[in-house]
Amino acid sequence: MTRRPRLALVPGEPAGIGPELVVRAAQRDWDAQLICYGDRDTLLRAADAIGLPLRLISPNDPSAAGPGRLAHVEIPNRDRAAFGQPEPRNARTTIAALEVAANACLEGLCDGLVTGPVHKAAINDGGIPYTGTTELLATQAGRVVVMMLANDIVRVALATTHLPLRAVPDAITAAGLECTLRIVRDALRDDFGIAAPRIAVLGLNPHAGEDGHLGREELDIVIPLLDRLRDEGWTLIGPLPADTAFLPAKLPGFDAVLAMYHDQGLPVLKYSGFERAVNLTLGLPYPRVAVDHGTALELAGRGIADPSSLFAAIETCTRLARARIARTAAA
Repeated sequence: MTRRPRLALVPGEPAGIGPELVVRAAQRDWDAQLICYGDRDTLLRAADAIGLPLRLISPNDPSAAGPGRLAHVEIPNRDRAAFGQPEPRNARTTIAALEVAANACLEGLCDGLVTGPVHKAAINDGGIPYTGTTELLATQAGRVVVMMLANDIVRVALATTHLPLRAVPDAITAAGLECTLRIVRDALRDDFGIAAPRIAVLGLNPHAGEDGHLGREELDIVIPLLDRLRDEGWTLIGPLPADTAFLPAKLPGFDAVLAMYHDQGLPVLKYSGFERAVNLTLGLPYPRVAVDHGTALELAGRGIADPSSLFAAIETCTRLARARIARTAAA
């Protein structure tokens, strides 16, 4: 038996649905201790708004476990958050909560990180250059990382993340793809327990380049790399045309799919099971799992936001944290 993981939980944008989803998570018993990093007032007002009990307790208080009670580390907002109205002056608090929680993971105080949705425009309007939490955590940890989204049907990793579409081809390099594939393979083996991962790789161009008639990236970059890695014993399928790679008959043959850019693979994943989809950051020294939805400002404070993705994120992060704890104990 491994010890019970401690998961850092960050609500995200205080004006969005993140705080009330955290309140809903606090009503359940989990196989991990949840420690919330965020603004106390926001959490308590979210609980009042949706009519659920919430008691915030020190992480070191043994009474923190149990429905309606949540271990909490205060990261105070500058201004009181209003449901549905992002306040740029709270941007630094939103970022601080992520950084403090992630640092707790880096220092071994927590075993994994679960994050709620953030509002990128509010953060940038608050004077903080911000492209995404994945990039923020990678910079903080000094690691190269890969974004993977997953549900019960498919896992999709991304060769590039938050780039304008016209910048994607220049970002596709043999060295970058090899680094990404190695991170994905290691995560599938170590975190998901798949001894010999089967990874499908999508082409960048329509029809995977149509033998060079629709682009040469597949011929010049992707195929030579995949052939070299196959010679090392990898199981790689592709490059595949993106429009047929996700057919139900094909998916059982893959453990993960590597898409070349954000909107190539993620629409399929979200259509196939948005409610249970989660966002993983592979390559960090701790597991990080996020919800796969936005702040839903129009729903905030109304008590109707679906907590399924957050619950799935907590469950997934718990499994990954347990696997890492077990590997450390066995080493």
